[in-house]
Amino acid sequence: MQTSPVWITGADGWLGTNLLAALHQGIAGVPGLERPFASAKLHCLVAPGSEPHAEFAGGRVVRREGDVRDAAAVERFFGGSSPGSTSPGGDGGTVFHLAGIIHPRRVRDLEDVNVTGTRHVLEAARRAGARRAVVMSSNSPLGCNPHPDHLFDEQSPYHPYMGYGRSKMRMEELVNELGAKGSMETVLVRAPWFYGPYQPARQVLFFRMIQGGKAPIVGSGESRRSMAYLENLAQGLLLAATVEAAAGRTYWIADERPYSMNEVIDTIERLMETEFGLEVAHKRLRLPNFAGSVATVLDGLIQRTGLYHQKMHVLSEMNKTIACAIDRAKVELGYAPTVSLEEGMRRSLVDARERHDFGR
Repeated sequence: MQTSPVWITGADGWLGTNLLAALHQGIAGVPGLERPFASAKLHCLVAPGSEPHAEFAGGRVVRREGDVRDAAAVERFFGGSSPGSTSPGGDGGTVFHLAGIIHPRRVRDLEDVNVTGTRHVLEAARRAGARRAVVMSSNSPLGCNPHPDHLFDEQSPYHPYMGYGRSKMRMEELVNELGAKGSMETVLVRAPWFYGPYQPARQVLFFRMIQGGKAPIVGSGESRRSMAYLENLAQGLLLAATVEAAAGRTYWIADERPYSMNEVIDTIERLMETEFGLEVAHKRLRLPNFAGSVATVLDGLIQRTGLYHQKMHVLSEMNKTIACAIDRAKVELGYAPTVSLEEGMRRSLVDARERHDFGR
């Protein structure tokens, strides 16, 4: 399996880049993941026009531009195989399907990318002879926790949140349906809000808002959120790909425990001030709890028109608890998140300084 091909969709995204880093550098202290897939070619499907990070250009990384909505482009990515044939190198390789869309321009893009795109990827992967597909899902098919002390697990029922949640629910149903046919193993990984290196500009904007005292707190700020530092999430993905018993299963992958929004912002402020020498306003943009409820109603109304407003959607979630338990992953996969909030945000701030000139 170490020499079988590895296919990664969404390899140029925030998560995909961190998975590539884990495949290149390994994950220290995690047995079996010090040099995962060490001899495998890494076939990366990236968005048209994307620029590779210099450290992941060339070598065993093979880039191909394409859109998962384009079935022909996906087929070419997997070697151009046709039904009933096997592409060159299709000797039981592994697929990490990470491509997806969270904040679309139009609601219909969610279905086109997250559901139809996933079907294109899995069907082409099966024809190419892939052994297992690890598919990235989200907390959104489960929605929000019914009360503040509740934790989602893998038995929790679907209660999708808005259009994104519905698209990811249908994606999960599709993955399980195709996996049940038995020609290719599938594993679903659900991750909550993630953070870490190679972050996009929107995450750096979040840091600037905190520094300037403009980070929004809706309600008390004590609603809990599970988060996943990206090295932890990469560990979960690699274990889902390599642990034999994971076939056909679903796993929540996150940090060891949830955090309140107050804890998240307090931690970032403290690190900025004490370790990065930055001046911090120590203020919040405080909004009453009903602002989240109003945003939820408006978000739903906007999405019913087929449109999407990112800031309204994000605001609608900010007074809600979205938290999960990771017990199944710890028991069945041996998952052990090694990075918690403080160290993860420390590394994130270093990355923001080096890649985005934050705080310089």
